[in-house]
Amino acid sequence: MRIAFLTAPEGVEQVELTEPWQAAKDAGHEPVLVSTQSGEIQGFDHLDKADTFPVDEVVGDASADSFGGLVLPGGVANPDFLRTDEKAVAFVKDFFTQGRPVAAICHAPWTLIEADVVRGRTMTSWPSLRTDLRNAGATWVDEQVKVCDAGDNTLVTSRKPDDLKAFCETYLAEFAKAGG
Repeated sequence: MRIAFLTAPEGVEQVELTEPWQAAKDAGHEPVLVSTQSGEIQGFDHLDKADTFPVDEVVGDASADSFGGLVLPGGVANPDFLRTDEKAVAFVKDFFTQGRPVAAICHAPWTLIEADVVRGRTMTSWPSLRTDLRNAGATWVDEQVKVCDAGDNTLVTSRKPDDLKAFCETYLAEFAKAGG
């Protein structure tokens, strides 16, 4: 399965990109780095610059049709940037419209809020997004990983880097069920 990993050019929490990416590769999937600009993205370890990663596809040229699922890594700046990019928001929304599975960790649900796809969903996130998610119509829970099927697609969410093992295992299992 081709799995899109959508990030902004800067601000992604590196471990929230690299661990789910490696888990996808280890499971035999093809992870694809999608961003709003070509070239490279800059990963971060909290507020410190970390490694750079080559962009495979630019979001304006990418289509949800060519992917089995979408992973949204966190980091504070990453989803904040993505939610201001109309093409990134439309790309995310297309996965929901087409019933394709989506996984989001930490601050990534900010992009989901902007895409207006959280209403009626039960999900988790970094705790500071709790009010934003509730105001957007979601039910927020404080759980390591939450799977929500109360919509046209499966949505897997987790709170933070400490939840990555459970996040990776769960999103891979749910994406496999979806059969993308």
